[in-house]
Amino acid sequence: MDARRVALVVALLVAAVVVQVSVLAPLVPTAVVPDVVLVVVVAVGLCRGAADGAWAGFVGGLLLDAAPPADHVLGQWALALTVAGYLAGTVDRGSRPSWLSDSLTVAAAAFVGTSLFALTALVLGEPGVDVATVLPVVALAVVYDVVLGLAVVPGVRALLGRLEPAPRVRW
Repeated sequence: MDARRVALVVALLVAAVVVQVSVLAPLVPTAVVPDVVLVVVVAVGLCRGAADGAWAGFVGGLLLDAAPPADHVLGQWALALTVAGYLAGTVDRGSRPSWLSDSLTVAAAAFVGTSLFALTALVLGEPGVDVATVLPVVALAVVYDVVLGLAVVPGVRALLGRLEPAPRVRW
């Protein structure tokens, strides 16, 4: 990944953390907030492959772990988003992207990422986290993320596509 692409991905991840923590958290009536960072990570994985998706997931997860209202162990989101970004990057990129395949990928990554975050919270014994409270949260998070992904994934794909070098035509 070249320096311009790294700078763009980091800027997108920082913007996603700010939007998720500052804008969406107060607007959503439930305790579950749409995970903008996860959707950006999935979009990077879909566009650039498993290694870049995992890298973006790790960076985005650390940013999200360090965001001010965080009340969990540092590294939980980093682990969850690294796995989600890697899995999104394994989706076949040779085929033409469609909103259905993008939505299914976002749904699968949201389920895996949120479930892994909740599983680590269960293993670490965080207060107020049990299986009965985790299942509805994961389901609502997947729905929020799929709806959000319908707008975010094509936008990130377009931004990353603009950085692709134009093919050279030789006679």
